[in-house]
Amino acid sequence: MKKAPFKKRFSYWFDKRMSKGSLGLIRLLAILTLFVILIVAFVIFRLAPDEEGGFLSSFWESLSTVINAWMPAYEDGGGSMGYLIPMSIAAIVGLLITSVLIGIISSAIEEKITSLKRGTSEVIEEGHIVVVGFYPGEYTLLRQLVLSTAEKPLTIVVAADMEQEEMQEYISENVEHPKNVEIICRTADIFDPKALARCAVTSARSVIISPTDDFSTTKALLAVSSIIHGSENKDVRVGAIVSKEEYSFPPSIAAQHNVTTLKTELVLAKIIAHSCTQPGLSDTFREMFNFEGSELYTVALAGAEGLSFRELTLRTDAGVPVGIADENGIRMNPAADTVVKPGERVLVFAEESDSAKIVPMPELKENASYEGESERERPAKVTFLGGGGRTLRTVLRNLPENVTEVVLPVGSDLNDPRLVALAEKYEFRLSLMEEDISEPEGLEALAKVSEHIVILSDHDKSEDEADMDSIFLLMNLRDIRNRLGLKFNITAEMRKESNQSLIVSDDRTDYVVASNMSSLFLAQLSESPELMDAFSELLSNAGNELYLKEAPVFGLAGTFTTAEIRRRTLERGYVFIGYLPEGAGASIFNPGLTEEITLGEKDQLIVFGED
Repeated sequence: MKKAPFKKRFSYWFDKRMSKGSLGLIRLLAILTLFVILIVAFVIFRLAPDEEGGFLSSFWESLSTVINAWMPAYEDGGGSMGYLIPMSIAAIVGLLITSVLIGIISSAIEEKITSLKRGTSEVIEEGHIVVVGFYPGEYTLLRQLVLSTAEKPLTIVVAADMEQEEMQEYISENVEHPKNVEIICRTADIFDPKALARCAVTSARSVIISPTDDFSTTKALLAVSSIIHGSENKDVRVGAIVSKEEYSFPPSIAAQHNVTTLKTELVLAKIIAHSCTQPGLSDTFREMFNFEGSELYTVALAGAEGLSFRELTLRTDAGVPVGIADENGIRMNPAADTVVKPGERVLVFAEESDSAKIVPMPELKENASYEGESERERPAKVTFLGGGGRTLRTVLRNLPENVTEVVLPVGSDLNDPRLVALAEKYEFRLSLMEEDISEPEGLEALAKVSEHIVILSDHDKSEDEADMDSIFLLMNLRDIRNRLGLKFNITAEMRKESNQSLIVSDDRTDYVVASNMSSLFLAQLSESPELMDAFSELLSNAGNELYLKEAPVFGLAGTFTTAEIRRRTLERGYVFIGYLPEGAGASIFNPGLTEEITLGEKDQLIVFGED
């Protein structure tokens, strides 16, 4: 094979050197500079030698001239052409070298700035939180993480396939955070373990997969798990939300990789099902899971040891005891005579982890043991609009026991064996709406005969398209309700927080927003993983659940202190955490132990217990 000519080989060698970046160019320039200095020094030494300094003096003068790009004067070197010509050449070469060097440095700085703007540089943090995934308009997760830290320092690293500057702009405009909280954005392929590793996943306190579709969440979970599995730090907690059971990690693998996943399909269905006949209940769920107001804490409550749960309930101020925690887990709403043993902690519902205090037993009315009226479980009919398929069946499976009739949208198959089986098991009647709700007259006719309307999202459509369908349906129903003075309540499922924020708030509409609730769950799990058992129980159909119950059910129509209300509800097996005055639109949580509360016939108590 014929050898390439020298010119071509030199050009190829030079191109390779140039392609190695700024450092390669600087090295090449340094070698070239040294070569020129030596040549010039040798020529001067031979043609205009300095008898006192010799070659070293010639080398120094050559070096100074090249570096300073200084043209010699005619008098220099005694006016010898053997000195002036080489030094002039050295000055010109020095000027060129200096210009090239400035260009290289300028280009290197520009490259570094561009790289930093892309957000691909490595993060060196410890004990931070990594949020994998970011979606404009969805800020609940970041806001909750900021709230959870209080005054403690916290670093949050947000990794997403988005330009760093764009992420930072969205976050700075929508998420307020104090000086003790630092939010770092990095551009990364969230499905690539190498890209995520640059976010210091192995040294993080926890990793949260931001709510998205199940497929993407699972891929991101696998990427994170592969990083953690190969590291020495096995204590990194990983939290994620999946909607369907089939995307859950097997228990053994989840335990090995510290992965906790919540199934939103079931959780949201339960909230929708219970909110539809108990308006205001969705606010209670949000209060339980967000970091504003009161939330759940496991605390070593001073003075609690040796007290029964009944005494604990009646003597705890600025917080409500709701359970007892030990090494085996959390017992929610234990029997009233259960005694707090040494080493056990108390699960309290309070504004701060240290706000709950044991106080002397308050005075209680003598008739506080009055049993009250029998529970008035009025038969309820629930009308479903939109949605269908698996989501509808999951909601039906979680409906309260007082629902006796379910009205399904036009097009539903009343003979579907799965629907028939659910109706038989939970003892409600299925019927098909006769009205065509695509026409204003049909929707109005339906609204006139409805008491509880549930708008389900169509999961076969994109999030934005499904949410817009729900929004227009909701606006029309509100208009009908206001024009005709009707009393039905609405429970609306929304997929994205940003879409729900477009709707004006309404005190007779419960919103269950998938991304919002998912973010609340993830933030709580990140900060309080020990509460997983408590959350799972509250969000399941087994054990204790949240309820809104009218005050007369407990014989509480009138004025009572919080302690008296706690005693009466505890006698019926419930824990009192707040109340919803009729027409107030907002619930009141965790009132003071000796605070007097006046309850009317339609005021509702917020309690949890086994029904």
